Amino acid sequence: MNETFRTRRPGFIGADTYKRYAVLVPILVKDGAPSLLFERRAETLRQQPGEICFPGGRIEPPESPEECAVRETWEELLIPREDIEIYGPGDLFLSPFNFIIHPFIGRLKAYDGRFNEAEVAETFTIPIDFFRTHPPETYTCSVEGVPRGNFPYERIPGGERYNWHKGTQEILFYQVDEEHLIWGITAQIVRSAVGLIDRYGLA
Repeated sequence: MNETFRTRRPGFIGADTYKRYAVLVPILVKDGAPSLLFERRAETLRQQPGEICFPGGRIEPPESPEECAVRETWEELLIPREDIEIYGPGDLFLSPFNFIIHPFIGRLKAYDGRFNEAEVAETFTIPIDFFRTHPPETYTCSVEGVPRGNFPYERIPGGERYNWHKGTQEILFYQVDEEHLIWGITAQIVRSAVGLIDRYGLA
């Protein structure tokens, strides 16, 4: 038996068609309470302007997902790399829309509130206890696999009446206050990260 193959870490089929991103879930202490740091994206950005997110961006080969999370954090928050401590990886977010996000949980040893105004409109913190005591609102949206264009229906059983798979995707909302709504993918990452923070005693 090939031992190298037996102990390999599985990938997933179709991975080469997915865009890959990495984010940092930054922990810092604010007013004596362990908190998560968030950004509001600049209104001038092409994608998701004005939305709340974590520091992050697209992985640029040959960097690793962790290297990307650190690079994006210092670029967006103007914080020295040595002030970013990575605790470890969070759980992956796999989107049905052909992208994957690698979250990392870590600590900002020092942060003076600055940010790159070309990418970030503001930063703010929320105590981790808020997410422990306020479960998110949960909604769902449908996800359907429907062929496009000149799909050869005549070559499959049932033709155009083929019973394609249908599914749903959770959409989460954390309404922190009137000005701060954390929803969608960021909310999914928050729920997962807070669970890991508690399980492993990270804060």
